[in-house]
Amino acid sequence: MPLSSLAAALCAPLLGALLAWTGAAKLASRRLPAQAAGTALPRLVRGPRRATAVLRATGAAEVALAAGLLLAPTHPLPGAGTALLGAGFVGYLALAKRVAPESSCGCAASDQAPISWHSFARAGAVALGGVGAASADTRWWTAVAERPWAAVVFLALGAVALGWLSAGPGRGWRPVLARLRLRMFGNPLAATATAGGDGGPVPVAASVELLERSRAWETAVPLIRSGLLEHWDEDGWRILHYAGARHDAGCDCERPVSVVFALDATADLDRPLGQAIRVSVVDQETERVLTAELLGR
Repeated sequence: MPLSSLAAALCAPLLGALLAWTGAAKLASRRLPAQAAGTALPRLVRGPRRATAVLRATGAAEVALAAGLLLAPTHPLPGAGTALLGAGFVGYLALAKRVAPESSCGCAASDQAPISWHSFARAGAVALGGVGAASADTRWWTAVAERPWAAVVFLALGAVALGWLSAGPGRGWRPVLARLRLRMFGNPLAATATAGGDGGPVPVAASVELLERSRAWETAVPLIRSGLLEHWDEDGWRILHYAGARHDAGCDCERPVSVVFALDATADLDRPLGQAIRVSVVDQETERVLTAELLGR
């Protein structure tokens, strides 16, 4: 089997696995409204509920295409649909980058990083891979059986490339592995805190996880348009800074704001410590701290 035919056949399982993951994440996520609020969709479809519905419909389409790619790889429809989906993603990302530069991609349920060239490259890879899958004339499991070693190398390289593009710029695998380690083995400082009463600062990922499950986050998330931009510790507090936008009825436009959270630097999900998480919203142009009434708009 020529390498070109092998590559075309193996596009189906690679993209099938990717779309199954991103689609299932959207359908199963309880935080989908919060994710939708961080994208440009509320502005493009005029409302957070419609934005959530669009994301959920996209997830359903991804799961359906994944099933077609994995179970009927030689049928041209799943591949063509995947190519159209990827092209649609590219168009959406270009529009979102223009109307809300700090918004997140919304490609996966936990993705809050701002749109970058990684997002465009991943969408382009989906489109090109869909074209390859649509042109395949051999089932992917047959291709694997005929050239197993070449198939393993191709699948490994493809999985690494898609994983790297999904991780985002400057992030790589370290945050993913850090969160996995925290979930499997817990916070390494937890034992120290239990024994001595007061532990040291926890990993930033643990603070972010605690924040994203708080009422303070639920209150402010409609304003947030980016992932975590910066963080620092000061006087026992951990400060987490996000970019955001709020609707100004006076000019009927979106005004950029900074959303800043402050929480105990030693708190995590296992030891929330009962403290309130403080949130401040600052207009980036006037540097004025918004009142609770303005925050709710």
